[in-house]
Amino acid sequence: MERKTILFVDDEKKVLDGLARMLRPFRKAFDMHFVISPKEALSLMENQEVDIIVSDVRMPVMDGISLLNEVKRRYPNTIRIILTGQSSVDATLKSIGIAHQFLDKPCEPIKLKNLLNRALFIKKLMTHPTIEKLVADLDTLPSMPSIYIEIQRRLSDPNSSVEEIAKCIEKDIAMSAKILQLVNSAFFGHFSHVESPAKAVHLLGLETIKALVLSLHIFSQYEDRKGLPLSLDSLWKHSMYVGNLAKEIAIAELQDKKTSDYAFIAGMLHDIGKLILAVNMPDKYKKAIEISKKEAIELFRAESQIFKTSHAEIGGYLMGLWGLPGPVVEAIVYHHHPECYPCNEFDALAAVYAANILKFHKKEDTDKEAIKERFSTEFLNRIGCNNRINGWIEIAEEERCKYE
Repeated sequence: MERKTILFVDDEKKVLDGLARMLRPFRKAFDMHFVISPKEALSLMENQEVDIIVSDVRMPVMDGISLLNEVKRRYPNTIRIILTGQSSVDATLKSIGIAHQFLDKPCEPIKLKNLLNRALFIKKLMTHPTIEKLVADLDTLPSMPSIYIEIQRRLSDPNSSVEEIAKCIEKDIAMSAKILQLVNSAFFGHFSHVESPAKAVHLLGLETIKALVLSLHIFSQYEDRKGLPLSLDSLWKHSMYVGNLAKEIAIAELQDKKTSDYAFIAGMLHDIGKLILAVNMPDKYKKAIEISKKEAIELFRAESQIFKTSHAEIGGYLMGLWGLPGPVVEAIVYHHHPECYPCNEFDALAAVYAANILKFHKKEDTDKEAIKERFSTEFLNRIGCNNRINGWIEIAEEERCKYE
């Protein structure tokens, strides 16, 4: 197996020497280079393909964010990781859309190795010839909404306020109306009537707003399409449910806002590949649906027969192209095959995986052992959650009540 090339950039030689010593046990797995300036990094990349670049944030002349932005422009297939000892939120916000992953320093060697391996998994997906060809043949790939881009820009400005972000949303009347409709529904559990986007942003949080803007935009691009082989309304409702359930499961497991936000975004977008395939290749997708029903197999397996890939990989590919956070892309890609995912702890993928299975749990399904059989025992054992399914079922029952 060909070794992958990792490039580390930091203006402090002591830091680089420490990284080199720390990663010495993994030198057979990776071809690693260590340079002390962005200029050296870009020079090296002109002559050698780099699979992953890991850069510090604070450096003179050109900082890490500017470096990764340049790498993104010149070498879009290179995985970009920010390595920083700063606890500053500003640095992270400025990295949104530029870095695929964020990593605090110092960090444990095994944690860094796991991150690098996970990043390479995504890179392998992005360069999969079947997916590349399929995407190249698509007539319509949804574009990232300008509102989302503007929100990202606002987030990168520490002086931006919630009210300014709300004004971005208000520019799209349909988007604003839909978000207000959702925040006033039982789905989000608020008990006071919300009449302004600013209050909606305050109540839902920026990550939830971003997820809604993304998903609403993608769905609205296709809402006037006739003859789609699937129900847009059903797909939207399913995505909303899985997103919210994944978020609640993540909160119950970790009480970690970042993970629960990632779980919500990934849950909202986990089936977006279905829409892309159905719109661009309706006849083939209709055939996949027919195979699924006729052979009584899951749709993603029928998709694999027709397209040699599935909606999970297609959706993950698109979200990767858009530069969504690595954990979100990974959760989308592996939500049907979590056992193939190189991780040993509960994260956004586990939450989306559980939520997607439990979406089909009915109130009358009292046999919890039968429900548990739908889960991958291998995966749950690996992340230490094999005894957590009963709790997740209870959360799913509570979420279902919001729809009744």
